Amino acid sequence: MAPAAHTLPQPQPDLYRDTWLRYLGYANEVGEAFRAHVPSSVVWASYAVASGYVVADAVDKGKKATSCPATPARKNTQVALAVIDTLVWQGLASVAIPGFTINRVCAACHYVLGAATRLPLATRKWTTTTLGLLVIPVIIHPIDKSVDFLLDNSLRKLYPTQEKPSSA
Repeated sequence: MAPAAHTLPQPQPDLYRDTWLRYLGYANEVGEAFRAHVPSSVVWASYAVASGYVVADAVDKGKKATSCPATPARKNTQVALAVIDTLVWQGLASVAIPGFTINRVCAACHYVLGAATRLPLATRKWTTTTLGLLVIPVIIHPIDKSVDFLLDNSLRKLYPTQEKPSSA
């Protein structure tokens, strides 16, 4: 009889990165894609949802950092770094950069369709919305990697530790 294979304990999935909650971070991109069809207040509400997700993830990472063994002063630093790193990373990767990108893609699409075609306005708006929604999955990973690169080569160099905070 063969010995039982030893399996390493699987890490607990990150609630904000590995579950359906991650999609709340993309709420503003959906809002931007539908900007031509909804009042501005709905678009701004989508930013509120995405920003709430960012803050909730930062709080979660801060709480997780409190469980790391360290001196009280070191623990405070770890918590602060985890929260700041998460706020900056998520703010850029989930809200600011993708929201701006989808906004500009939709604006450019709407402009080009208006200038180059005789499509009815409703068709131009729905085409713009569809393109905006289709672009979201395409931009996610390049933006995430770019924000990692940006932070690794700027803000994270200022951290007093060599390792990335637990939020990265």
